[in-house]
Amino acid sequence: MSDTSQMLALYGEKALFYEVSLAPKPGLVDPFSNGAHSDMDFRTFRRSIESLAPFFKRYAEAGRQHTGSPETLFHKVREIGKQAEADMLAATQNINTHKGANFSFALLISSTGYYLQSHTLPLQAQDSARILRFASEMAAQALAKDLQLIKKKQTLTHGEKLYAEKGINGIRGEAINGYPALSQLLLPFLRRPSSDSAEIRLLRGLILLMGHIEDSNLIHRGGIAAWKHIKKESQLLHAESLPKNQFVTYLNQLDQKMIRLNLSPGGAADLLSLGIYFAFLEELLSLPSE
Repeated sequence: MSDTSQMLALYGEKALFYEVSLAPKPGLVDPFSNGAHSDMDFRTFRRSIESLAPFFKRYAEAGRQHTGSPETLFHKVREIGKQAEADMLAATQNINTHKGANFSFALLISSTGYYLQSHTLPLQAQDSARILRFASEMAAQALAKDLQLIKKKQTLTHGEKLYAEKGINGIRGEAINGYPALSQLLLPFLRRPSSDSAEIRLLRGLILLMGHIEDSNLIHRGGIAAWKHIKKESQLLHAESLPKNQFVTYLNQLDQKMIRLNLSPGGAADLLSLGIYFAFLEELLSLPSE
């Protein structure tokens, strides 16, 4: 059990490192740029990921040992997740680098651990689909209750304000619905044969996500109009399927534009890291070296 849990934790940790190491990413932190962020850089992300890694193993072990209902597992990992978030904020001096990603990895790593009680790695596409469905069963009831209570709360997070004011579900909606951005968009894209390097394929995957999801981070920073503008531009860029050099040039231009506008597609970045995690599980990608 311990070896499998350690492997799942490693996949989650490496997925976050892979995502932050990709460059250029429009408006996002990478090894060469802070993107649209003045309060964090690549080193901040490294500290954040290192603080979360031990908890990823605990999520996996919770799933591997679980015998009750999906919702009971959700409440177990939610408590572990609160400790993980506290450690992350301590490591980053109270900078929110991975709150959304930690929430989703708690769900998906524990769901994977539960699934691997009766299955083995590597996964096939149908295995990933079942894990995503189980994650939805874990989260749906509790998160629906959370959404109902938001309008009664006195203090709201950015994501909660967007739900209360504009009906934007963000990552909660993804979890309730079994992460359709992964099952219907990113993972089918990553499974297709491609002559691109892994890095270029993942950057194209990021643009695909930016063109379709409700990115609460981007909406919080720029409002609905800015989100729709970047969404449309991303759709057009993805549809063009530019050769590598032209694609990277366009990404650099879009990066500078989003930095000027103080826009960061953090929701898309989180979903990309989750897609990388499943790509490791399905052996669509190899683990990167440090």
